[in-house]
Amino acid sequence: MWNETLLNEIDITGPAPESEPARQFYYMKKCREWADAEKERCGRPLTYLAETLGCQMNAKDSEKMTAILEYIGYVPGGEHEKKDGKSIDADFVLYNTCTVRENANQKIYGHLGFLKNQKEKHPSMKIALCGCMMQEEDEIEKIKKSYPFVNLVFGTFNIYKLAELLYEEIRSNKRVIDVWDKAKDIVEDLPGKRVYSFKTGVNIMYGCNNFCSYCIVPYVRGRERSRRPEDIIAEIRDLVSDGVTEVMLLGQNVNSYGKTFGAEAVPNPDADSAAFADLLRKVNEIEGLRRIRFMTSHPKDLSDELIDAMATCDKVCDHLHLPLQSGSSDILRKMNRKYDKESYLSLVDKIRARVPDIALTTDIIVGFPGETEEDFAETLDVVDRVGYDSAYTFIYSKRTGTPAARYPDEVPDDVVKDRFDRLLSLIHDKSESIFASRVGKTYEALIEEINDHDPSMVTARLSNNALVHLPGDSSLIGKYVDVVLKESRGFYYIGEKV
Repeated sequence: MWNETLLNEIDITGPAPESEPARQFYYMKKCREWADAEKERCGRPLTYLAETLGCQMNAKDSEKMTAILEYIGYVPGGEHEKKDGKSIDADFVLYNTCTVRENANQKIYGHLGFLKNQKEKHPSMKIALCGCMMQEEDEIEKIKKSYPFVNLVFGTFNIYKLAELLYEEIRSNKRVIDVWDKAKDIVEDLPGKRVYSFKTGVNIMYGCNNFCSYCIVPYVRGRERSRRPEDIIAEIRDLVSDGVTEVMLLGQNVNSYGKTFGAEAVPNPDADSAAFADLLRKVNEIEGLRRIRFMTSHPKDLSDELIDAMATCDKVCDHLHLPLQSGSSDILRKMNRKYDKESYLSLVDKIRARVPDIALTTDIIVGFPGETEEDFAETLDVVDRVGYDSAYTFIYSKRTGTPAARYPDEVPDDVVKDRFDRLLSLIHDKSESIFASRVGKTYEALIEEINDHDPSMVTARLSNNALVHLPGDSSLIGKYVDVVLKESRGFYYIGEKV
């Protein structure tokens, strides 16, 4: 939600305000004035195409940016399928980038290679790159040198400045590159275009202090910065008044919420391990809210207080994403994960003792430098003992700029592939058994959308995050219904409304 009254009151005949978010409202209105003239000149609406790579936080950033574009006057569109392939003639193309793995960067360069030809046919097209990849100096230099047709480049810390940067590009008719090395503000109260009217993510913190040896995120997202609890609660109350019934609390490591506050990451001397648990309890009290999710949780910071909050807060969903990465204590040490195999398994036992029906999901990396067959066997042992509903599995990819990129003893590709296949097989077998155990039972489901493959069906999500497809139509979207699970299909169910 955002302050539309303040936006309407902004006077654009004078200089821009210095304070935020009034300054961004000013530039949104200035861009809108320009867009109205452009539409008149073109004789048609201006279109935009936005693509988001990466995590839920990137998706939340994109919600804000697409809402800004739509306020300015752009409408979705500009991508066409033709017999000889795809074409793009959107007036504004936005890529919100991810850089967790090298192939995410290569995907962007593939898009830009395609867009070069498209822009030659549509010279007034504006191309914008933002997000995590843009925080890397080498990538910025490559874009400057090899992709001069890109109009806007900005990073993770100034997403909110989209309208201001666009106006600068319009006014100067020159490329604008504005990448910060750290956060200067946490600017909220900006528009957001939700994918679903009834559920959305809410940022509770930004950045990461963990410095896992394989991960680039702390370098491109900066240090942990928590939002004030009263601001989070106010935002969620506003969202609920606008029809939202499910929220996902977002952060790179939500379990360390509250240790620092504000853009400058000011240490909070009163912080303790219960800060996130206390926030959950406050959110749980919001009238009209039905479900609370959160991610991502780091095992080293998952406190007994949080487990108690998960057990006692009736709106907290029966799902926890708890990244493992490896079952080997030696590999975990090399990864700088700050827990070992036994402490992870002990944590799982504590969680299951308090929340018996919880569904656990995880992340696992195969082929980390130095991983032996004995190390991999430890990973298989954890997967067998925990029994995950599902797992995001990755083959280790050397990430330039991280300590692990310099580690010796790379695992041969054929060995990694064999281990990866064996891991997938075990995860599938365990998941199949877990999913089958729920068949015949009735669960509350939130209907999210018409099924992609069968328009006579709708797709819903259970509290435990599993998907179920059932007969229904668009009138059910956004509603909570009781569904009996009739059949398990691996990682989803076929069900019927009770």
